[in-house]
Amino acid sequence: MTGAQLTPRITPLTDPGAGGSSRRLAWLASAVDGAPTGSAFLRLFTQEGQAHLAELEIAVHAAERRQGVGTLLLEAAVSAARAEGRRSVIAQAEQGSPADRFLAARGFNPVLSLTYARLPLADADLTPIRAIAERPCPGYRLTTWDGVVPDDLAASYAASRRAMDDMPMEGTDYGTVVWDVDRVVAAARTVAERGDLLHTVAAVDTADGSVVGFCELVVPGDGRGDGQHYGTAVLPDHRGRGLARRLKAASILLARERHPELGGLLTDTADSNAPMRAVNDALGYLPTHRAMEYQLDL
Repeated sequence: MTGAQLTPRITPLTDPGAGGSSRRLAWLASAVDGAPTGSAFLRLFTQEGQAHLAELEIAVHAAERRQGVGTLLLEAAVSAARAEGRRSVIAQAEQGSPADRFLAARGFNPVLSLTYARLPLADADLTPIRAIAERPCPGYRLTTWDGVVPDDLAASYAASRRAMDDMPMEGTDYGTVVWDVDRVVAAARTVAERGDLLHTVAAVDTADGSVVGFCELVVPGDGRGDGQHYGTAVLPDHRGRGLARRLKAASILLARERHPELGGLLTDTADSNAPMRAVNDALGYLPTHRAMEYQLDL
């Protein structure tokens, strides 16, 4: 059998899962007998502030690695990103993994280190967590909702999303996510459509009734497994009062009360985000692994 016959076939696929803020391109790698050997997905961000960016995921079956499959998938994805006028491609890999070595060897630059952590709910001591959640904070109250934000809070909640704008991203060409009411509603509906549950705890300024901080938690629809924190942030003018810690603590208590069979809560934080890492440590989250965000400048 010749080398040409052994070359993997790369087939473009149609991904029907286009969302309101992005669309995806996909490729399947297969061997000469048609057996799948790997895949690649390229997410093209389409909203204002991020239309220069693409996010790459490549997976190659363990037995097929070091055979050129990943390289061919990467070439297809990078060519597509250039054709789409993208400036940067980002990809994430667990530190020390084959993907970590693959990206580093192919021109991607490490731009952001992340720590992933988990709170094991079954073993969590809720007493100090409850004390944090119930700690008085004059001028603010906490409120919660499931799914789509209530109409009376929608505008200020969308505005509060800019609290994420100064989240440490180090060298990542991430751009700015522009939020409005339509986008926060669409994001909540997307979570519901895939069968998951979205719980939001928000801090409200009692002076004007506006949302000034939030903590989002997504839980599997059956209430089992692990939940995932999607974001915790407080607007700059309202920081330094312990609101982020209270919000995340309240989110933990809500998860425990509403989903008693939930195993744990997952979160990830940039290593340079010292304030949020301190919040996680204080609430009992335990590091599970570290990852690196890589970037290829086109």
